Amino acid sequence: MQYPLTPDIQPEFCTTGSFMRLPYSREDAKVAIVGLPFDTAASFRVGARFAPQAIRQASMLLFPYHPIHQVYPFEDTRAIDIGDVSVIPHNIHRSYERIQAAMLDLMKKGIVPIGLGGDHSITLATLRAAKEVYGQVALIQFDSHTDTWDTYYDEKYWHGSAFIRAYEEKLLKPDKVFQLGIRGTLNHPGDLDASLELGYNVITTQELRRRGVEEVVAQIKQQLGDTPCFLSFDIDFVDPAFALGTGTPEVGGFTSFETLELVRSLKDLHYIGFDLVEVLPPYDPAQTTSLLAATLIHDFAALVAIRS
Repeated sequence: MQYPLTPDIQPEFCTTGSFMRLPYSREDAKVAIVGLPFDTAASFRVGARFAPQAIRQASMLLFPYHPIHQVYPFEDTRAIDIGDVSVIPHNIHRSYERIQAAMLDLMKKGIVPIGLGGDHSITLATLRAAKEVYGQVALIQFDSHTDTWDTYYDEKYWHGSAFIRAYEEKLLKPDKVFQLGIRGTLNHPGDLDASLELGYNVITTQELRRRGVEEVVAQIKQQLGDTPCFLSFDIDFVDPAFALGTGTPEVGGFTSFETLELVRSLKDLHYIGFDLVEVLPPYDPAQTTSLLAATLIHDFAALVAIRS
């Protein structure tokens, strides 16, 4: 926003419906915002189908410049917002097909998609698209849960199984998968072992705090190198005191400040896509969760911009 205000500057509450009023298309786009409003693979609360528009609305509070990375994330990447994929409620496989097709189209054009979920099941479709373009990719997963549980009520495809299905489909390089911030109660002692047995790097909240951000980030960068990498951010990585509007909150997480510091330190990696999932606007009365989500989207675009 320009100061002093000129007559053509719109108030924050006047929105086109896109993220920070981004256009639907323009030449040489390097980043695209994509709404992925599927939420009927959730195990407890639903409502993440409303997150893409809530996050877009909250984005109107943001300004274009990123003072930490010293870039204009959306101008430097000529970002666009292509709207929402038309998912099919209660039909995860047909929704996957539509999400995969939309993401594949962007990736083939060299555009980095930033998906606005939706529950965490949607990530599997994007990883399928990434496999077609980049082969097996690395993954940085911010989450309080590993999402490597096999079935739920005998259903194999739900928001807690995305990353065991990704392993089975050989979409990921297991030794280059980092699951950060895992915490909370478990069904049994072997819950974390499921991820470790896949070869994933599981770094719990306790370990991350004990080792410190600098050491963990150094390990991630050393192991990933320039491998194409997807970053998936479940908002329940953040403590519910700072991100109340989510489906399966876990206490004892990170503050919004700590979260942004960690994300901002993960620069100079070869990102080929991002998503942010599990924001539930019905449980976010003050819009603080949506605002944090929008700020993280701003940061994701900055991570692309500094490599452009």
